[in-house]
Amino acid sequence: MATSKETKPVVIVGAGVSGLALGNFLLREGIDCVVLERRSREYVERRQRAGVIDTRATRVFRKRGLEDRVVGGAPVQAGLGFRVDGQDRWLELPAEEHVEGRFCPQQVLVRNLITVFEQDGGDLRFDTEVTVEDIDRPRVRLGDGSIIEGDFIAGCDGSHGATRAAIPEDRITRHSHEYGYAWLVVLAEVPAVRPTLLAIHRRGFAAQFGRGPTASRFYLQCPLDDTAEDWPDERVWSELETRFGERLPTRGPIVEKQPMPLRGEVLSPMSHGKLHLLGDAAHIVPPASAKGMNLALYDTDVFADALVRYYRDDDPSLLDAYSDTRLRDVWNYQAFATWFTDTIHDAGDPGHRGEFRHRVARANFERLFTSDTANRLLGEFIAGLN
Repeated sequence: MATSKETKPVVIVGAGVSGLALGNFLLREGIDCVVLERRSREYVERRQRAGVIDTRATRVFRKRGLEDRVVGGAPVQAGLGFRVDGQDRWLELPAEEHVEGRFCPQQVLVRNLITVFEQDGGDLRFDTEVTVEDIDRPRVRLGDGSIIEGDFIAGCDGSHGATRAAIPEDRITRHSHEYGYAWLVVLAEVPAVRPTLLAIHRRGFAAQFGRGPTASRFYLQCPLDDTAEDWPDERVWSELETRFGERLPTRGPIVEKQPMPLRGEVLSPMSHGKLHLLGDAAHIVPPASAKGMNLALYDTDVFADALVRYYRDDDPSLLDAYSDTRLRDVWNYQAFATWFTDTIHDAGDPGHRGEFRHRVARANFERLFTSDTANRLLGEFIAGLN
């Protein structure tokens, strides 16, 4: 039996934020593509992730005429709410840089992107295993043995996906940083008292973020070797209240608990022949920075512009520059993510890196309240406008 073969100019592997956004952007520009996802539709649409779409990412959707169709949620507050040693401290940030950002859980954005892509006639295939057979003459083989060939492959399938695995090790450099501690990630059926609450405490960092009207995601700094079994529900609630320095108004069912080691990673280059990496396939930032999803959208915007230039003007210059262009920006935000993560953890817990780093972190933290320059710089990074 002959092997089935088809051609799509752009083959997008992965139906996360970057893959679905890219598919929508290309569809708007009249560039044919296919989005392939190994997971089921149900898994992708229900997968829980953090969700703040910053000002820059909102403008990316507006530029493509998609803001009103895919970006939902309440406006991001122009500030950050902290509990420092049990006391409320509100950090005001420049309002003009944040009015366009939105609290939008990632699964909501993903569902909206899927809906719009399919309504507009996009080719989206779930439950589809992919093997990348050639990155220089782009070709992928699907689980049923069929082949799709194209001009380019967009690797949007994360840090353990098929696209990254297809790149020979001698053609890529991994830069990584381990922070030395983890977060216990907790999803509970508890409404958030505030949209954002970050706790700095000597027992460790903690946070609460709203996930819709009836659910919250909590984070607790913990040792790397902790397991979910080390954290029965009563211990979770007790430790959260200790670090917040106040009783939680509601203790509801906990539906998910998972330790997550904090790390950063950058792969260089982000382009390999006709394969280009986007989002988590190319870089990981710690979640405290709220930049993982947004960096993926910045990648997508730049890559989509490069493809439009290539197909409309027969000009490959932006594609050739894609990796260098994005890596400059990625490292800038890795620098921010590292500084912010170290500051909010070391300012609380001196047990990890010692009293000296604790006091340095406290000084860095206090400067955000007393220096207009430091405050504005933080605001630029949070808004994605640095």
